[in-house]
Formats: sequence, C-alpha cells, structure tokens
Amino acid sequence: MDDVVFYDTLRQGLWVAVEISTPILVVALAVGLIIGLFQALTSVQEMTLTFVPKLAAILIVFWASMGFMTETLAGFFTNDLIPIIVGG
Repeated sequence: MDDVVFYDTLRQGLWVAVEISTPILVVALAVGLIIGLFQALTSVQEMTLTFVPKLAAILIVFWASMGFMTETLAGFFTNDLIPIIVGG
C-alpha cells in the first residue's frame, strides 16, 4: 500500500469519526452549559443534576441519529476501505 493512500484513508476515517460524534458532543456541551448556568444561578451543587439530564440527552440524540451514524460508517467501509482491502 502506498503511503499516500494510507494517510488519505486514515484522514478520511478520522473525518468520519468527527462527523459521527459531532451530534452527541454538541448536545452534551449544550446541556452541560445550560445545567451549569442553572447551578450557578440557583447555587444548587448536586452531582446528579449534571449527570442524569446530560445522559438522557445523549441517549435521545444517539437514538435519533443512529441511522445517520450507521449510514455514514457503512458508506465509509463500502466506498473506501473494502476496495482497498480487495484491491490489495
């Protein structure tokens, strides 16, 4: 395998990882920020107040974007990795 093909495939794989993880990370950041602001305004420092809503939001977004994630990852394998493996 040529170095250029290897590094290009690695770059594409990392980009797919970024695309797949972006919805979950954005929602976790937004929910964490909102809960942090709520805690700062009310002076409530409860650990479960940050964990449970963030976990619930992440699970909802994961469930909602599961089709997109699967399609993106399967497309990467089908279009990019399998031809490299079959071709040598």
